[in-house]
Amino acid sequence: MMKSIFLAGALALAVGMTGALGQRIENREDRQKARTRQGGKSGELTDKEAARLLARQRNLDQKVKQDRVDGGGLSAVERARIEARQDNISRDLAKQKHDGQKK
Repeated sequence: MMKSIFLAGALALAVGMTGALGQRIENREDRQKARTRQGGKSGELTDKEAARLLARQRNLDQKVKQDRVDGGGLSAVERARIEARQDNISRDLAKQKHDGQKK
């Protein structure tokens, strides 16, 4: 009896953590899109830079959706790859915003 209660609790915790990690990816995508839009409005990003960064983010969004459907959710490996791509986009966004080019 105790073993089944423990297993049910562990399963509930694992499901909750998976949802939280997925939400973390979505929140980060939203923040990066907002940073890109803000950079375009402020003139820190040229129109081409902003368009290129938003296109990269859209491609990543599509990959995330596809990965979620294909495997019934995101595996740890898929999450790591997604976060690495998000890191690259974020780093490039920071570089582009501070490269001195103006609209």
